[in-house]
Amino acid sequence: MVPLSWSILLGVVLFVIGAAGVLLRRNILVVLMSLELLLNSVNINFIAFGRYYADFRGQIFAIFVIAITAAEVAVALGILVALVRNKSTLKVDDVTMMKG
Repeated sequence: MVPLSWSILLGVVLFVIGAAGVLLRRNILVVLMSLELLLNSVNINFIAFGRYYADFRGQIFAIFVIAITAAEVAVALGILVALVRNKSTLKVDDVTMMKG
């Protein structure tokens, strides 16, 4: 059995990598992938604590986070397609305001 500290360490490392990607990168696709990494690190911690306390609520929270993440990705990719059609760029600095 994997100790709880290893799972927490993995979640923290993934969270730091995701946070660095959100803060340091300028490509919108990379920022979205970094947000996914942040949410997956939270899922790892939910499941690790749920397993440690022998409770299934951690898995239930992880399933809800996955469902919310899927909805977020669908909306974000729709916005990105509209953005590329109008501005033809995916850099965060070049896009200052969405105009309809």
